Amino acid sequence: MSAAATTGYLSRILFLLDHYSISFLRGAGTSLLIALVGTFVGCLIGFLVGIIQTIPFRAKDPLPKRVLLRVLRVILSVYVEVFRGTPMMVQAMFIYFGLMQYAHIHMGMWTAAFFIVSINTGAYMAETVRGGILSIDPGQTEGAKAIGMTHFQTMFYVIFPQALRNIIPQIGNNLIINIKDSSVLSVIGTIELFYVTKQNAGTYYWYFEAMTLAMIIYLIMTFTCSRLLRWWEKRLDGPASYDLATTDTLAFTSGMTRFEEPRAEDEDELTNRDLGKGWN
Repeated sequence: MSAAATTGYLSRILFLLDHYSISFLRGAGTSLLIALVGTFVGCLIGFLVGIIQTIPFRAKDPLPKRVLLRVLRVILSVYVEVFRGTPMMVQAMFIYFGLMQYAHIHMGMWTAAFFIVSINTGAYMAETVRGGILSIDPGQTEGAKAIGMTHFQTMFYVIFPQALRNIIPQIGNNLIINIKDSSVLSVIGTIELFYVTKQNAGTYYWYFEAMTLAMIIYLIMTFTCSRLLRWWEKRLDGPASYDLATTDTLAFTSGMTRFEEPRAEDEDELTNRDLGKGWN
């Protein structure tokens, strides 16, 4: 069937699937890959920024340490506020065309997409990580430092494993957001799902039908990632039931020795002996 003879809504959707399914799938794969890589790198950036922002310092600490931490905190605060307070589309155009015009840096499609999504996600994850770290009981940090751990050792071995469980829902939320927001990268020529959809829709001016397919594909990707992350979250919860160890046989050794019960003949012998001692 030719495109001219296709008039119905469903028939046009089937026509697009029949002729452009590979194009839609490639665009979806590009969007998903950009979201996965951008979320992963953004989480690493957020973890680093969050840890640096929570490094404590006191008035008696060396002056260079206090100055360095204050300068780093100001720079990181500016980074977080700027990238959380401006749209990703504006950031993409500002970075891509700004570097091209003034620094003569021509970024490729993949490099630009990964870089923009990563630094945008890192700004949001920085605040999430900071909140997750501060949500852990301060006694955990005090106990770790009491046994000689440094701040970074305390973060990686004590605080971070506990905070990770608390921030997993936000990581999943950022991944879903990045899958959808990857569409804004079409303004710098990234050939992702939205860019491909506009091209296919413009061929026959079937924008409603093409966008319907794009919405379905986006929904499938976000729903699948959401279910997988929910499954991972449940796996981290551990088993639903477990045996609680209420006593420690190594710590409570006194009063736990069991003596054999005396036999009947031994009781008679002890009684007769005591009676004999009483008469004497």
